Amino acid sequence: MAEATNIYPIYDKMMTRKDKEGLLGQRGVMIWFTGLSGSGKSTIALGVERELHKRGVLCRILDGDNIRSGINRNLGFSADDRKENIRRIAEIGKLFVDTGVVTLSAFISPTSEYRRMASEIIGIADFKEVYVSTPLEVCEQRDVKGLYARARRGEIKDFTGVSAPFEVPEHPALTLDTSVLTLEESVNKVLELI
Repeated sequence: MAEATNIYPIYDKMMTRKDKEGLLGQRGVMIWFTGLSGSGKSTIALGVERELHKRGVLCRILDGDNIRSGINRNLGFSADDRKENIRRIAEIGKLFVDTGVVTLSAFISPTSEYRRMASEIIGIADFKEVYVSTPLEVCEQRDVKGLYARARRGEIKDFTGVSAPFEVPEHPALTLDTSVLTLEESVNKVLELI
């Protein structure tokens, strides 16, 4: 893809991140939930969002299914499309973080490469990786969307955890196993991280 030559960003004229954070009285940060489908990423993010709202903290959730039904609806699940999905999410996340918003992203993001790319786009200091380490067998038992069953029957190709790999994060800021921790315990651990 050729780079456009007629682009003139106005970043140097815009109000700064410090200005935005001062207005909100909070600091922007990205909490990046990663884990298998059904591990509890979105459920924890929803719980954290509610608690932050009660405390007067502006927060935004970016969730896999929501993003894929909107801005990324033109992407499939090939390796290139998965990478582009994460790249776009990271770019959107950076906008929120730079505006002082606590941003919660709930995406499988199965490879270390994808997560590293996201942290570099957002900024390593603002990127907190939370690995929702719920075991595969528990995720399959939950299977609220019926995806694991379809993947096991061969109806879904390259399904993370079944026919496509998931690379366990090497140094997450936090690890949560929702087969052991309650939702409240998981939410409280994330709030401590924030």
